[in-house]
Amino acid sequence: MDISALTNVTSSYIKNAAEESGHLTVEDRGFEGVLQSAMDMVNEANDLQNKSEEAEMQFMLGYATNTHNLMAIQEKADIALNYTIAVRDKMLESYKEIMNMQI
Repeated sequence: MDISALTNVTSSYIKNAAEESGHLTVEDRGFEGVLQSAMDMVNEANDLQNKSEEAEMQFMLGYATNTHNLMAIQEKADIALNYTIAVRDKMLESYKEIMNMQI
């Protein structure tokens, strides 16, 4: 999986994306709100992966013949998964940085 295009994912980017999508309100500007928004994105990526697998099965069984729709569903799931992986990596990197801070 190539996620090189997602290297500029930062916490401010995640917060802005969450605010724009309506997952994060003005009251939820704390860490809990950002974490919940990230978890919602994980769930959404999981749903898209499940839909992709279902579309593949429908195509293999001959119930669906439109390859364009199949590729669109698969690409959407792939992008969501790559984004989720990038967010996870940034969160782990931040956690490690916080844990290495000296008090």
